[in-house]
Amino acid sequence: MNWTENKHIRIAVLDLYEGHANQGMRCIREIIGQWGKSNRFTITCDEFNVRLGLAVPDTSYDIYISSGGPGSPLETEGSEWENKYFGWLQSIEDWNKFVDHFPRKQVFFICHSFQLACRHYHIGTVCKRKSTAFGVFPIHMLEDGKNERVFDGLRDPFYSVDSRDYQVIEPNHTRLREMGARILAIEKNRPHVPYERAIMAIRFNDYFLGTQFHPEADASGMSMYLQREDKKQTVIENHGEPKWKSMVEQLQDPEKIMWTYEHVLPNFLNLAVGKLIEG
Repeated sequence: MNWTENKHIRIAVLDLYEGHANQGMRCIREIIGQWGKSNRFTITCDEFNVRLGLAVPDTSYDIYISSGGPGSPLETEGSEWENKYFGWLQSIEDWNKFVDHFPRKQVFFICHSFQLACRHYHIGTVCKRKSTAFGVFPIHMLEDGKNERVFDGLRDPFYSVDSRDYQVIEPNHTRLREMGARILAIEKNRPHVPYERAIMAIRFNDYFLGTQFHPEADASGMSMYLQREDKKQTVIENHGEPKWKSMVEQLQDPEKIMWTYEHVLPNFLNLAVGKLIEG
């Protein structure tokens, strides 16, 4: 596959943060910018404020990334913004199903977007966790994950930032088979607690993939976040000071979240562009 120099790539980022301060959008922008520069692509990247602006992209973009976000993925069902969001998703599905439409549109769903997609497709149970998951955690690949090209270069387990009050559990295997979907990764096994492990990544179809963790999270942003006095005290109050110190130390390990940062979304972008050129 010969990638064309100065290829113009159009990327749409769907911002689900509802105006809340976050590191996610900064990280997504930086990954796209670094990837475009290293591959000598001309990038047009437009952002759409889905929840506050009711803005969604059309089908003219090559690649779509849908962000994480705050709040419950259950309580917004039927809301105006969510109806717009699923209308956009249906438009991409329709594009990809039409035999004469090339290339197919590639979509990556992150955390909150992943939970919404799982609820939309009835892939599993979306529910509130007993306690907040927050920190750097191991992600364990299943067999399909080991064969997933977006996970190329990752170890098993690999590490990523997890920050959520909700989860997707109890996969609907009948529905997964109907869709041709595959579970790629699950959270760490905790035999000492009686809870089912959450689904951490799914390939929904040949063009849609999502993760419940944050592959865009970088060490510097997460470190600054953890060392804010309010966040530091929250972690210490909920998990203890040794947990806070452990999280800060793990951010310095280049084989943990920075390895994931440097592989997952860049691999997705490489794969998506490969499909564009082949198309």
